[in-house]
Amino acid sequence: MFLSGHTTPRLGIDLAGGTSITLKAKADQGSAINQANMDTAVDIMNRRVNGLGVSEAEVQTQGRDHIIVNIPKGTNSKEAQQQVGTTAKLYFRPVLASEPSGATPASPSPSASSSGGASPSPSGSSKEKASSSSSASPSASATSQGRAVTDALKADASPSGSSSPSASSSSGAKTSASPSASASGNPDTARLQAQYAALNCAKPAERAKAGTNAKPGDPTVACGQRDKTWYKYLLGPAGVDGTEVKKAQAIFDTQGGSGWQVQMTFTKSGSSKFADITGALAKNQSPQNEFGIVLDGEVVSSPYVQSAITGGQAEISGSFTQDEAQSLANMLSYGALPLSFSEDTVTTVTAALGGEQLRAGLIAGAIGLALVVIYLIAYYRGLSLVAMASLLVSAILTYVIMALLGPAIGFALNLPAVCGAIVAIGITADSFIVYFERIRDEIREGRSLRPAVERAWPRARRTILVSDFVSFLAAAVLFIVTVGKVQGFAFTLGLTTVLDVVVVFLFTKPLMTLLARRRFFADGHKWSGLDPKSLGAKPPLRRTRRPAGPAAGPVDPKEA
Repeated sequence: MFLSGHTTPRLGIDLAGGTSITLKAKADQGSAINQANMDTAVDIMNRRVNGLGVSEAEVQTQGRDHIIVNIPKGTNSKEAQQQVGTTAKLYFRPVLASEPSGATPASPSPSASSSGGASPSPSGSSKEKASSSSSASPSASATSQGRAVTDALKADASPSGSSSPSASSSSGAKTSASPSASASGNPDTARLQAQYAALNCAKPAERAKAGTNAKPGDPTVACGQRDKTWYKYLLGPAGVDGTEVKKAQAIFDTQGGSGWQVQMTFTKSGSSKFADITGALAKNQSPQNEFGIVLDGEVVSSPYVQSAITGGQAEISGSFTQDEAQSLANMLSYGALPLSFSEDTVTTVTAALGGEQLRAGLIAGAIGLALVVIYLIAYYRGLSLVAMASLLVSAILTYVIMALLGPAIGFALNLPAVCGAIVAIGITADSFIVYFERIRDEIREGRSLRPAVERAWPRARRTILVSDFVSFLAAAVLFIVTVGKVQGFAFTLGLTTVLDVVVVFLFTKPLMTLLARRRFFADGHKWSGLDPKSLGAKPPLRRTRRPAGPAAGPVDPKEA
């Protein structure tokens, strides 16, 4: 704990305050604002900001079309706000063209088709084999780097500085965004080309509007950031919906040496669509062998494809940091919401209960602990020292683990969790009492302390394990079937129950074995709590020796 520098537990929003975000639902693309859709959105947002259920971020509905997200102090509220606020649906769209924001578009040229890599385009850069790069022509505004792909996606390649207009959609049909297309008399294509030419993603106002109202089946324009530079994209119709991503997770590749990467698993229908779109994109030149992962109208990643990806699994890898890989995996896993949301308000809130209530809770715990100690001293006398030492060890372990779980899994200590720790005082003390009573039973049977300690342990051990198992099972069920603050109570109760077993087995029992060798306890001093006389012990059993040999004569049965 001291080496890590995390010496205090992280407090929940009811004790330390935090950030409150109010989101308003908007019906779009045929999705109705109803209870079912709102509950689904709450569940997805809760998994985004509160993956393990113990970080104490609260997500709940308010009224018919609002969701309130409370993020406790100590959490990265800015990052959480971005993840919660990024609530539009997730789509995989083929890239028709891309270039740095504000750059003058290069003259479009027809794209070449190749089965493996991409041949250089006259107006832009190309993506070739692993770790290779080629510079763009003078008319392009950026260079592009690519990485080889085998049944996987490789990301973080900078978008091409040129725009080859023809590209494959999810069906494999080629669409055109070139000026010649506008000359053919298609007003929608001409309007889209004009939007792309005029778009300047360096301006926040234009970024916010780009691609936000596009339908899945229509091409659109969008913005995305790479290496702290904004790029604009011309995107085709969506090939795969975000709901068809079954699972996404960030892992570190120790064997291939590619560092942090994101692994995706698609549903059955998503696997088929993904194979179709990647097979079509692999035939194109850069940047038309890329597709944009679009969330809330923004391109969060634009991997390129070298060959068709079948089997329903893919990898996105490149120059990812751990945070970047986990953030992208989180968006892929939980990005598809049934409704769109807009931020109504974002406010910093003070503690709902605050320091005064925390002090009141701690005072209640201190009173309960004092009553337990008084009872132990009055009833067990010297043995109470063993119980109090064990309680102290249990308290220290609980505090240390809570302090470390804050940065490790986002655990936040709220008032119900404090209540769980207070309840654990009784559970822990009960284990000591079971063991002490077994020892006293053995002494009542006439045994001395050292054998009594060893004979009492197997019987006490079974009782303690059964009792703690029942308590842990209750805590586990409560944790699974509840949400929010009640989970904090259940988590703390389960944690302290496990620690009770650890302390009894590794501290209390060895300590009793050592103390049984001390005269104060071994001789049954009246203040030791193990006085045979006060316990009503039977006298030690003695065997009567029979006289030996015939000279002793017969023995009267009555006298015997």
